[in-house]
Amino acid sequence: DKLTKGQVSEIKNFSSPPAAVNQVLTAVAVLFGKGGGDWATLKKHTVGDANFLTNVKHYDKDNVSDAKLKKLAKFISDPTFDPEAVMKVSSAAAALCIWCHAIDVYSKVFKEVEPKRNKLKKSQNTLMTKQKALKVAEDALAIVIAKLDELNAQYEKSVGEKNALRDEAEMLENKLMTAEKLVSGLGGEYVRWQNSIAGFRASIEFSIGDSLVASGFLSYLGAFDTSYRATITDAWLTELKDNAIPFTENYDFAKFLAKPTDVRQWNIDGLPADGFSTENGVIVSRSLRWPLMIDPQGQANKWIRNKEGGELKIIDLKMKSMLTTVENAIQFGSPVLLQDVLEELDPSLEPVLSKAIMKIGNRRVLKLGDKELDYNEDFRLYITTKMGNPHYTPEVATKTTIVNFAVKQQGLEAQLLSTIVQKEKPSLEKEKSELVVKVAAGKKQLVDLENKILKLLSESTGSLLDDDDLVETLQVSKVTSEEVNEQLKVAEEKELIINQSRVEYTSASVRAAIAYFVLNDMARVDPMYQFSLDAYVDLFNLSIDSSRGAEEISVAERCKVINDYHTLAVYNYTCRGLFERHKLLFSFQLCTRIMERDNKIQKAEFDFFCFGGVVVDRSDQRQNPCPDWIDANTWDNIAELDKIPQFMGIASAFDQGPRDWKNWYMSAKPESEPLPGDWENKCSNELQRMCILRSLRPDRVLFSATSFVSQNLGQAYADPPAFDLKVIYQTSSVYTPLIFVLSPGVDPTAQVMQLSDQIGVTMENCALGQGQEPVALGMVNRGVETGSWAFLANCHLMISWMPVLEKVIDNYVESETPPHPNFRLWLSSSPNPYFPIAVLQRGVKMTTEPPSGLRANMLKLYNTVSDEQFARCGMAFKYKKLLFSLAWFHAILLERRKFKSLGFNIPYEFNESDFAICHDLIIVFLDEYPDRTPIEAMRYLIAEANYGGRVTDGLDRRLVNVYITQFICDDAIGMEEYPLSELDAYVVPADGDLESYKDAIKMFPQNDHPAAFGQHPNADISSQIDDTNVLLNTIISLQPKVIKEGEATPEEKIMEQASKMAEQVPALFNMRETKMTMDARSDPDPLKTVLYQECDRYNMLLGKLHKELKDITLAVQGLVIVTPELEMTMDALLDFKVPTAWAFAYPSLKPLASWFRDLGKRIGTFQSWIGTSMPKVFWIPAFTYPSGYNTALLQTSARKNGIPIDTLNWEFPILNQEPEAIAQAAKEGSYVNGLFLEGARWDLDSGHLSQPLPMELFSAMPVIHFKPVESKKKGSKGIYSCPIYLYPFRSGSRERPSFVISADVKSGNQASDFWVKRGVAMVLSTAV
Repeated sequence: DKLTKGQVSEIKNFSSPPAAVNQVLTAVAVLFGKGGGDWATLKKHTVGDANFLTNVKHYDKDNVSDAKLKKLAKFISDPTFDPEAVMKVSSAAAALCIWCHAIDVYSKVFKEVEPKRNKLKKSQNTLMTKQKALKVAEDALAIVIAKLDELNAQYEKSVGEKNALRDEAEMLENKLMTAEKLVSGLGGEYVRWQNSIAGFRASIEFSIGDSLVASGFLSYLGAFDTSYRATITDAWLTELKDNAIPFTENYDFAKFLAKPTDVRQWNIDGLPADGFSTENGVIVSRSLRWPLMIDPQGQANKWIRNKEGGELKIIDLKMKSMLTTVENAIQFGSPVLLQDVLEELDPSLEPVLSKAIMKIGNRRVLKLGDKELDYNEDFRLYITTKMGNPHYTPEVATKTTIVNFAVKQQGLEAQLLSTIVQKEKPSLEKEKSELVVKVAAGKKQLVDLENKILKLLSESTGSLLDDDDLVETLQVSKVTSEEVNEQLKVAEEKELIINQSRVEYTSASVRAAIAYFVLNDMARVDPMYQFSLDAYVDLFNLSIDSSRGAEEISVAERCKVINDYHTLAVYNYTCRGLFERHKLLFSFQLCTRIMERDNKIQKAEFDFFCFGGVVVDRSDQRQNPCPDWIDANTWDNIAELDKIPQFMGIASAFDQGPRDWKNWYMSAKPESEPLPGDWENKCSNELQRMCILRSLRPDRVLFSATSFVSQNLGQAYADPPAFDLKVIYQTSSVYTPLIFVLSPGVDPTAQVMQLSDQIGVTMENCALGQGQEPVALGMVNRGVETGSWAFLANCHLMISWMPVLEKVIDNYVESETPPHPNFRLWLSSSPNPYFPIAVLQRGVKMTTEPPSGLRANMLKLYNTVSDEQFARCGMAFKYKKLLFSLAWFHAILLERRKFKSLGFNIPYEFNESDFAICHDLIIVFLDEYPDRTPIEAMRYLIAEANYGGRVTDGLDRRLVNVYITQFICDDAIGMEEYPLSELDAYVVPADGDLESYKDAIKMFPQNDHPAAFGQHPNADISSQIDDTNVLLNTIISLQPKVIKEGEATPEEKIMEQASKMAEQVPALFNMRETKMTMDARSDPDPLKTVLYQECDRYNMLLGKLHKELKDITLAVQGLVIVTPELEMTMDALLDFKVPTAWAFAYPSLKPLASWFRDLGKRIGTFQSWIGTSMPKVFWIPAFTYPSGYNTALLQTSARKNGIPIDTLNWEFPILNQEPEAIAQAAKEGSYVNGLFLEGARWDLDSGHLSQPLPMELFSAMPVIHFKPVESKKKGSKGIYSCPIYLYPFRSGSRERPSFVISADVKSGNQASDFWVKRGVAMVLSTAV
């Protein structure tokens, strides 16, 4: 096809063709059977033929002869016969060359394929024949197969029907089984659901009452303790019952509103596991108002921190970023803990507290300050205070939910029981916890399965039998229900076993709880006595571990070991932080509370020991058989003691054996002497002996109390542990500040510096004061980093900066980078109610007190004198004598304070700097005036300028001058062994070195006799009675207000008491009638004026008494509001004390019963004056302002004699007559009686002061003539200027001084200075 006519013509046109073209045409000619020849012949036979192209195309290629092929082979084998080579010459010739090659190849192939074609054809013919035969056979087979298919179809149909029937049978059988499972499962659920439905129906029915009580509980009871909550709840439930409102039997607030799993999680987060704390957790979680938690022990704070975790923002009102933090938390929904608030909250928080949320469009907005904040519903606010008994305003109380987290006895017992069981039987606590989890998980699974079943039932569209998931769920639910029920049974059984095992340790937890609350009560005695509950629990754990021995003992014995060890550990731990005067109080409280819990103390006996005999009306009292040595108040005690069953007949015992009782009464140590008669055997315990001692010899009560503690707790509790700073330091850590609670005149800096030198630690100290904040902060920060000690002294002088220090301590305690392990923060402060409670609770407290006793004080002073200083003075002999006298003078002034009012009118804080200055002064004067010792100058500068600079009372200054005159004198220098007192033991030693003087001081008696101070032995008794009264009043103030079964409630007691007192309160003076009556009298006008003024004052008092006693009766009945003032009055009356609100008319130290009798006598005096005539002898204690009465006497005398009042003065002649024997009133001035002499006795026979009788603390003065005179004679020898005071508290108050006037009386055989040292004075009213 590639050869065209043009190409053929091309070849024809060759006249002399190339060899290749010639060769190709020769080959073509051979194929056409033409012979070779020249070029013309070749062209003729090939391309010259008109049909050449047709012949080429239709060449019979199938029948090429072998001869042609043989000839052609010659060309084919020729290398030059190649189409590509020929192409170079002629394309037409190349095409023909290709054709020749193709014919050659085809012919050779054809010769091989042809025979096979023929054979194929023959086979195909045979195949056709066979296929025809097969077709016939296949047709026959198709007929057979059709019949077979028909039979197979019938078979398959029959088998299908059979299988369908069998499957249907199996399905029905399965459905029957499923139906049985479904019926069984639903049947089990039916029973459970029926019970649940019954429970739900009951709950729905009871929900009205339950919800009412729960809402009331949430709204009102959070602030109260567990017992009051139970009382109010019971009262509410009774009201519901009376009004036929249904409620759940054995209603439980916590179970009603909280899930057990939630409660357990709260416990894990730190909420105590007792019921009271659980109720608090429910209130905090469920209340719609923000909770304000009263949290003195920090348990709520700890729980909230753990509960909220890392998202919690902690702030306080002192933080600068407080509002910013709250703003962010409101917008982002973070929880906020506002801690350590006081009684007033920041007004800027008011919108947050009141939840003043506005809706603006779709936004919920809270406006805080000038900002509008998008309110996030996840925001939560918690508020805590460390105050134990705060008083919040109604505005705060209504906007928050006040929740009382203050731990109580019952709650702490439960907490400590868990602690001890965890320590002693850890498997029990673990098993109990696991049971709770397991049962809670099973119950939760049941609820989940129940919900799933209900979901599947509600969503099921077909047959329930086809819902395999439902059936399987029912089966699982049934099994789970059985397992849970079984677990509940096992849990109940195990819980009984666990609780029985736990109960065995109850005695240890009870004892530990008692000790904690005694410890906690001490904060009411002194604000610095703050102790952390966490630290106490740590101490309890340490006691449990430390008391464990190698031997196995019974649980009861183990508890006894723990109790003994822990009680002593608490005593030792606490004593180092108590002042000496409070250590006996603490041990006595600890002892009595323990014995009270063990029912070893009768309440009636203990109440009598505390209150004594309270008698308002003596009209039906048994007559006093021994009035010569038993005063009226002492007999009140005996008469009231006789009413207690155990003491019945004791009053008559004084009739039967007065001499024996007097001997016992007059003995030096009656607590150690057997009681008279058979009363030694009748008194079966020490407390009963103490009741008798308290009645007759209150001065010995402290000694008896020490013995009582020693007998019942052990001698270790009567001997406080010695103070060892190093041991205390070793118990501290870097996180616990060491706090010195200071006493006047003591500086612990030297002790701390000495300890730092011993340990080898650098110490920096700073005395706090104005401008010292940066210095103090720098010291603390350096200590935290480098491990040095920081001592911040006198924290009470910068109390406003203490919250900053508290923050600093919190920061390094909570810091991720711990402080240097050697760092310690030392603080010192005088007692101050505003010292941060958190610092006190976290710290280790120590008290520092000056040495007690003359010997110890003098040794301390001499230890401050160095050998160089002792040898500094050139006049060594004089110096040593005067130095000893000065040290004695200083010690006397310090120790004299123990005699209370007989010591100084005002207690002064003399310190070592006073001594040091006077010490230098003596050296200077002796060196400056070697020839003549300037005694007078020394006395003046020491007594008036230096020590006298602290003395503000003139009579106290008189005392100081008397002492300085006695001790700093020429005889002290020149006399051998100059006596410093009437006792031989106290003398100025002979000349020697410094050590010899110290040795001489060490020979002084250990206990100071009152005579060393110039006092009578009765002075000791007086101060001891004061100490006893302080102890008993403190015990009364610490007594829990509890009611025992069968006793009257406080409300019943106060109502009865108020009713009796109201009957005895005198009527008010009718001032109109009084003035009308007095106008007709000739009584001096100044005295009438005084009468009117006194009546007005008493009317104010009587009116208040009438009103308040009436209000108390109405308040108990709920008819009037109990104001804070009225509440204080009620509390005081319950404690048999005079309410503060009644003390405005005149000062008094009398207890309630004596005060009431005294008031009646005062009113009677003025009623008699008004109703009869002016008294001939005035009972001067009746006057609220005796100085006004004295002025009236001066005015009367001045008017009568026509002389200026300012020229008049007083004389005080004393009459040796009874008031009843005086027939006429004094011509000048007035006769007065009713005064008592303290520190001395008036000798009627000799007409002068004399020594008091033993045990005679006050003696009645005879009638005194208060006589105005125009010119008073100059005081002569033998006269004592005796001050007169309103009452025994001689300093009085700033508003109402106690001093009235000084009366010159004869001093008798003793010089005036003798009575000055005795502290002799007259008082218008005693304290009994």
